[in-house]
Amino acid sequence: MNTEPFRIEPTFRPRIWGARSLAPIFADQTQLAEPIGEAWLTDVRCRVASGPLKGMTLGEAWRYMPPEWRGGRCATTVDFPLLVKFIFPKDKLSIQVHPDDAYASQHETAAGGIGKTEMWHVVSAEPDARVFVGLRPGTTKREFSLALDWNTLEELFAPHTVEARDTFFIPPGIPHTIGPGVVLCEVQQYSDLTYRIYDYGRVDAQGQPRELHLAKALDVIRFGHPPVERVRPLEWSSRMMTISLLLACRYFTTERWRIAEHFTARPKTDAFNLLVVLSGSGEIRWPISKSAYRQGECWFMPASLKQYELVPSGESVFLRTFVSDLNALRANLRLLGASDSQIGEVVFE
Repeated sequence: MNTEPFRIEPTFRPRIWGARSLAPIFADQTQLAEPIGEAWLTDVRCRVASGPLKGMTLGEAWRYMPPEWRGGRCATTVDFPLLVKFIFPKDKLSIQVHPDDAYASQHETAAGGIGKTEMWHVVSAEPDARVFVGLRPGTTKREFSLALDWNTLEELFAPHTVEARDTFFIPPGIPHTIGPGVVLCEVQQYSDLTYRIYDYGRVDAQGQPRELHLAKALDVIRFGHPPVERVRPLEWSSRMMTISLLLACRYFTTERWRIAEHFTARPKTDAFNLLVVLSGSGEIRWPISKSAYRQGECWFMPASLKQYELVPSGESVFLRTFVSDLNALRANLRLLGASDSQIGEVVFE
């Protein structure tokens, strides 16, 4: 089987707080019959749209592809490890929190037993759009419970007014929600474990309130955690391109690429890469072929593909994400001249 990248078709998830138009990211998803909240770019049920695995689901393709496509760190991994999605809120999401691996392995075996660590990258934001990440310093479990009873939970959060390119790291145990008027790209462990804490009194299509998970949420919230701030990326720039390391953790590393001219990528990772097109269009070229790309697409780049070219029509912006080898990443960053203090601001243990 020739080593070549492939495009993944997204799946779209209806959500009570979602949008009826996903333009401009998905220009053909407008005037929708129901609100769509999330576009899952690496759902295991997504279809492979190109290459030798075309027609398979991503889950099937993952099991069938050669180990060298996955890369050394993922060669024996049974399930696809990363979930990437776009989020399109027209209303506030529920206030929620996620468990870590240890808690999930004990209490959520039926759901896979895997916790959820995630990051958000702001793709676009209307004026005054906000996200709520983490509790105000000193908030206690008792204060949190009382605020639930009084419907004043938002007052315990530290809101962040956001704009395009802002990035947040959301570790397990940090309660959070997203306000309307913002489009995010989220990278996370492949897990859908969410403990819903507060849902603003909403009801579903049958007139019923959505399920809450208060006891488990209170088990996993990390009271006393330091305030969560925007991540300050490490950035390398020239006139025609910028590469920003947004953040890295044990589960994933994510970069933002802004490219305005022909660019040859030579990934220095022993893992497959996911390339998400945030804006722009052009061509991806590899040794045996080439293909057009456009906004909203997600491409799987095999670990064994050691070089490929991006030829943008104008300017294009991508997110590149992959399974982390933090020791190798730190070594590469030091070779690029980053200090340990700078590395510590973007690499999370």
